[in-house]
Amino acid sequence: MQIYLVGGAVRDRLLGIDVYDRDWVVVGTDASEMLNLGFQPVGKDFPVFLHPDSHEEYALARTERKSGQGYGGFQFHAAADVTLEQDLLRRDLTINAIAEDDQGRLYDPYHGQQDLQQRLFRHVSPAFAEDPLRVLRVARFLARFHHLGFTIAPETLALMQRLSLSGELLALSAERVWKETERALQEPNPQHFFITLARCGALKALMPELALDLDPEAEPETDPVTDPETDLATDLETPHAVAINALIGACSFSNDAAVRWATFCHITDSLEALEQLHQRLKIPKHFREAATLLWRFHQLLQQPLTAASVMTLYQGLDLQRRPERLTPFIEGCRAIAGDDSEKLLASANALEQLIAQIGAIQPRQLVNEGFKGAKLGQELQRRQYTTVEQLLHPQTTD
Repeated sequence: MQIYLVGGAVRDRLLGIDVYDRDWVVVGTDASEMLNLGFQPVGKDFPVFLHPDSHEEYALARTERKSGQGYGGFQFHAAADVTLEQDLLRRDLTINAIAEDDQGRLYDPYHGQQDLQQRLFRHVSPAFAEDPLRVLRVARFLARFHHLGFTIAPETLALMQRLSLSGELLALSAERVWKETERALQEPNPQHFFITLARCGALKALMPELALDLDPEAEPETDPVTDPETDLATDLETPHAVAINALIGACSFSNDAAVRWATFCHITDSLEALEQLHQRLKIPKHFREAATLLWRFHQLLQQPLTAASVMTLYQGLDLQRRPERLTPFIEGCRAIAGDDSEKLLASANALEQLIAQIGAIQPRQLVNEGFKGAKLGQELQRRQYTTVEQLLHPQTTD
């Protein structure tokens, strides 16, 4: 039995990046021996085990054969006679198909180190096109590593286009699509995730409400997927250039994936289309709320504040009960504002102060004054409105 460190841990170490998760492949054994050694199986049909002490994942060397549609449409063969080279051949990219033994020796049958040096995402074999999830994974890798100069090899992008146009992507579960999207939103450059999906036709297939105006068959002089120096927004038609620039802005204002998602989603044509997207991808509630609120109310903060607009924001965002919503909402508005974000910051600061004053008006005080029922709510809103009006226009009020 031989054990090798594989995948992202080897890749990241060679790139000089901190390694947090380690995956191992075990060659020359079978499931019964793993169980005898105290390893715990993960699932029933997948040859992966948890180490009894470290709880890291150890997978038996395996081959796989396409047997159906989608991410799960594969049959696996895991046995003692499967070689390390055979196991590495089934992986997605050459840079993820490097193994390291316990002496620190590297095994790189598919030239992943060369592609690391060239900062290139290249598929290991034509079998890449059998797994539609790899389209999303490669797009996410570009979101993570673009700042290091990585690009996608043209032949790999061509396979991604073929996969996207084949209908295979539709076999992916909503949970799988969203998981990759959420992870991409947490990367340094999530705009490259969406631009890559648009380039290969996957965005139109999976998220038509967000489909960017990019023709997967077009061959521009410079391609933001294969040329790291290209300004993404220059290859887009508005309002999609606005969406990409807003997403870039959101990354500078916030590490919150929900803020980034909400900012990018503000270009959807209607609230109904946004809700349709959320339902289809089964997006978590706090992402849905952030996107819906920003879509509905962001324009109010891009205009001079009035008592009416402040009250609309206060009530629409439900800030009396959910004051934590204000900061991410402002971050999204600033990202959408683009070059005017500093000007908007002044309005945002004023809004925060006004909201604090509104919140200082306590219903209990009105109850002590004798208000109750519907009259209590009416008086509360009247005083809140009057307070905002007086603060906005002190020279015209007594």
